[in-house]
Amino acid sequence: MTWMRDILPLRARANIRDAWLKMRLERLLPELLKREHIDMWLVVCREYNEDPVVMSLLPATSMSARRRTMLVFARDATGNVERLTLSRYGYAGFHEPAWDPDVETQHACLARIIRERDPGRIGINTSQLFAFGDGISHNEYELLCDALDETFLPRLVSAERLCVGWLERRLPEEITAYAQLVELGHQIIARAFSTVVIHPGITTTDDVVWWMRQTMQDAGVQAWFQPTIDIQAPGLSFAFLGNGDARTVIQPGDLLHCDMGFHYLGLATDQQQHAYVLRPGESDAPPGLREALAAGNRLQDIHMAEMQVGRSGNEVLFAALEKARAEGIRPQIYTHPLGVHGHAAGPLVGLWDQQAGVPGIGDYPLFDDTVYSIELNIAHKVPEWGGQDVRIMLEEDAVLTDGEMRWLHGRQEALYLVG
Repeated sequence: MTWMRDILPLRARANIRDAWLKMRLERLLPELLKREHIDMWLVVCREYNEDPVVMSLLPATSMSARRRTMLVFARDATGNVERLTLSRYGYAGFHEPAWDPDVETQHACLARIIRERDPGRIGINTSQLFAFGDGISHNEYELLCDALDETFLPRLVSAERLCVGWLERRLPEEITAYAQLVELGHQIIARAFSTVVIHPGITTTDDVVWWMRQTMQDAGVQAWFQPTIDIQAPGLSFAFLGNGDARTVIQPGDLLHCDMGFHYLGLATDQQQHAYVLRPGESDAPPGLREALAAGNRLQDIHMAEMQVGRSGNEVLFAALEKARAEGIRPQIYTHPLGVHGHAAGPLVGLWDQQAGVPGIGDYPLFDDTVYSIELNIAHKVPEWGGQDVRIMLEEDAVLTDGEMRWLHGRQEALYLVG
C-alpha cells in the first residue's frame, strides 16, 4: 500500500519524539509547574511498575523505568526548572545525573536535594480522581516519607493536575503531525470499507477486524485496542454491550460501523465511521440512512461549538445535549481526551452510560492546545427499514487550539459504499 511508505523508520521516529520531549521539557514544564504552584515535582517508580506519566518524560529509547527511577524537577524563584535524575542509568541531554551510588543511598540523595533546594510545595503523584496522577506506589510513598524529616512531610501535595496538564498539552509541532496520524486512520478505514476487503455474503466482521489489526501491524503502528466491526440491518439493532445472537457475515443492505485506533510517534488516534453495503441495483444508501448520518454530523457541529477553553467537561455536555434535543436530535455524547494515551488525560465530556455528567473528571476544565476524540451517537428512525431506529456512532479526532475547535483531518459526511 503506497501510504505505508509515509510511515517513518524507527530511528527517525525516535529522533522526532526526542526532539519533541526536549521542547516540552523546556517550553511546557516550567509553565505548568508555575500554573499549579508546585516548586518541586517528584516522579518515582520501579521497573515494570511504571508511573503512568514517567514514560512521557523519558527518551524514546527507554523501554521502561530502570530499577528504581527517580526524576526531580525543581523550580527556582526565577522560574527556571532544574531537571535531575537520581537513577543508576542516566538520561543524557534530558535529565542531569545527581546521584553517586558510591557516596550515598538513593533516598538519602533525594532527601539531601530536597533540603538543599528547600521547596515550598512538593508535588507527588497521588490522586483519588485521575489514574494519570496516582502513579507512586504505596511502598515508594512510604520510603519517601521515611527519607524526609518533619520539615518537609507537610509540604507534600498532590501533583494530579500537573500530571494531567503535562500529558494533555500538545506542542504546535505535535498538533501538525497529529493531522497525519488521523489521515492514516481514515485511509485504513476507507480501504477496509471497500470491496478490496469485503465480499458480501462471504466476509465476516472478524475478517475485517483482523484485516485492520494486520494492516496496522504491517504499517508499523500499534493498535491500542482491538478494532470492532458491527452490523445494523432491518431487524438487527446495535447493542453497546454486544449481542451474542448478532449476525457476523456481512450482507448487502447492511450498515457497517467500525471503531479503531493506534499509537504512532507516541500519540494515539481513535476513530469510528460507517459504510453501507449496496444491494443489487442500488447506487447509494437509502435516504433514511443518509439523513441519519446528517443528524450525526449536526450533533458534531453543536458539540464542537460548545468545546470552549475554561469550560468543564460537564458544562460542555449539558449545553450540547440541551441544544441537540431542542432540534429534535436524540443524542448521546461521550467525548474523551487523546494524546499519549487513547483514553487520555483531561476532562471527560460524558460517558455513554453517564449522560447526566461525570463527577470529578467531568469537572476538570478544557485547556488550549489539547486534543479530543469527539465521540457520540444519535438514534434516528429509518423509513426504509420500517421505522426502525439506527444508531450513527461517530468518532473523529479534533484539536482545541487558539481558543477554537477544529478537525485534525476532516470528518465523515457521506457513507462509504461497498459494492
